This record gives sequence, C-alpha cells and structure tokens, in this order.
Amino acid sequence: MQKQLLWLCVLLATYYTGHAQDAVTAANLFLNTLSNEQKLATVFPFEGEERYHFHFVPMERKGITFNEMNSTQQQAARQLMMASMSKSGYDKSNAIMQLEKVLIELEKRTVNDHYRDPGNYHISIFGVPSPATIWGWRFEGHHISFNFSYNKQQLVAGTPAFLGSNPAIVPNGPAKDKQVLADETNTAWTLLQSLSPEQTTKTIFAAEAPKDILSFNNRQAMINAEDGILYAELTPAQQELLRQLVNVYVNRFTRLFADDMLKEIQAAGVDKLRFTWAGDRVTGPGHPHYYRVKGPTILIEYDNTQNNANHVHSVLRDLKHDFGGDLLLQHYQTQHQQ
Repeated sequence: MQKQLLWLCVLLATYYTGHAQDAVTAANLFLNTLSNEQKLATVFPFEGEERYHFHFVPMERKGITFNEMNSTQQQAARQLMMASMSKSGYDKSNAIMQLEKVLIELEKRTVNDHYRDPGNYHISIFGVPSPATIWGWRFEGHHISFNFSYNKQQLVAGTPAFLGSNPAIVPNGPAKDKQVLADETNTAWTLLQSLSPEQTTKTIFAAEAPKDILSFNNRQAMINAEDGILYAELTPAQQELLRQLVNVYVNRFTRLFADDMLKEIQAAGVDKLRFTWAGDRVTGPGHPHYYRVKGPTILIEYDNTQNNANHVHSVLRDLKHDFGGDLLLQHYQTQHQQ
C-alpha cells in the first residue's frame, strides 16, 4: 500500500481538466468539420491492419494532415489531442512539430523541399466514436506516434507512444539550447549518476549503445533480455528516481489513464522493474547512449545515437495493451457478430 501511494504521489504533471472535452465528443466534433472527401481519407475500420501501422520516420502515411485542414479543423484536431493527452504530452508534441522548422534551417532545405514540414502530421480515426462503441485514433508524423484505443468513453490504451527530438538540443538560431525531451534525458542521467560502482556494473549491458530503440516499430515489443539492475536493488532515493522516470513517460497521457497504468505496474510487481544502460556515461552531443526500463507490463526505451548523439528517440510500450490489446479487439469482433 505504501509503494502504491508513492507511485500515485509522483504524478507531478499538469493535466488538461475542466476545459478539455471527452474524447468521444472531441472526435465527433472534429469529424463534423471534415468534408465527405476528407472523411474518406481519415476514417478506417477498427479491425483493419491500418491501425497497426505505427512508425516515427518521415514517410507517406494515411490520415488527414494539418496541412490539409483549415483553421477550424486544426482547432478541432487540437481539442481531440487535448482530450487524450496531458499538458506535458500535448506541449511536447507541439514542440516536436516545431522542430521541423529548425531542421529546415539546419539542413538548408529549399522552399520547395517538403521533407521537413511542421504541418505534415496525420490524424486517423478507427471505427465510429460513440459512447457505445469500441474505437480509436492515431496522431502520427516525424518523431510522434500516439495510438489511442477507447472502449466507449474510456481510454484503455495509448501505446505505442513515441516521441523523438532532432536535434535533441538545438545548437543555434532563435531556439538555441531548446531541449524538448529534457526530462526523459536528465531523469535517467541523474539515476545513473547515483549508482554505486557495484550497481553500475549490474546496470550497464553494453559499452556501445544500440543504433536505435530495439523494439523499433514492431507490432509486438519483444525484448526478452533480463539484464539491468532491479528496482529492489536500488536505495530508496534511487527507487524514487526510477519512479520519476517511469512517470515522465506515463504522464504523457490523461491523469485517469496514467493512474490506471501505474496501478497495473504496481499490481504486476514494482520490484520486477529493471533499469538498463548502454553506451557513454556522459550526456550531451557526441556521447551516444541508450537506456531501458522493463517490467512485466511496460517497456520504456530511449536512445540518443544519431547525428553525433544529438537526436533522441523515446518510446513507451504497454506489453499487455499496445493498440488496445487482443481482448479489446476480440470484444469489438464479438459486438459486430451479434
């Protein structure tokens, strides 16, 4: 009970409450702003394969983009984002979209080059949003992927949930020194620095960091390795840091859903969480590194290796409920067979 209270007390993020609409209402208000042609490009079957097409690189995607929306539609899309995310998740997503402008300058791209584009972020709706149905929606583009699944009005899954940042720290220009994913970086770094030599030996699994997150965009996040230091092997102060790190990722979502995720982590056994590090033990550009937090129900991965280690990928996977999980899909199929 004491550990559970500790988990819940670490919910430090500020959430959208009161002014945020429920997701069913927000989704329908958004859909009602679209033309019939736009709806055809936005709405897909819940049981179809498209719902599982998760990726985080610049590529062709389905779903309407912000570039294809007018200002009213964009505002409705943002209301839908706010209905499913915390303020932290929403603000980080917006900041990552704006980093596309930074990349245009850093990479000296021309006016007609749209490879980097802050409006090239897609929204897709799966199924029919209503208080009586199973449905979902996806928000995705370069370095962002949120995959939300709802049972009626209840958010039951928000993963895979990917946020990336290129550059990790903006080197120059008006946004110089901006670090969108500072919490993801600094909290883990503080935990690593707090470890004793013996604890560090248990934590480091490789001298060289992997080139990317190991789960990549796989439909199932399968990492079977049981390396790293256990939560139970940490001091109380270090355990607090690990809890804070988990909360950085879980707090991308609404408070109610974040609470549910934390309760599942607790029920599965917080002592079974493992923290693992690879690569340099110094942060900042030029020092590639990777870490992972893995437990019975969650997987967190973070890497900073590309672009001279100034390019972050971070992901939260729910090992039971990614894309809503098999049980939600079975429930949906049963409903539609009746």
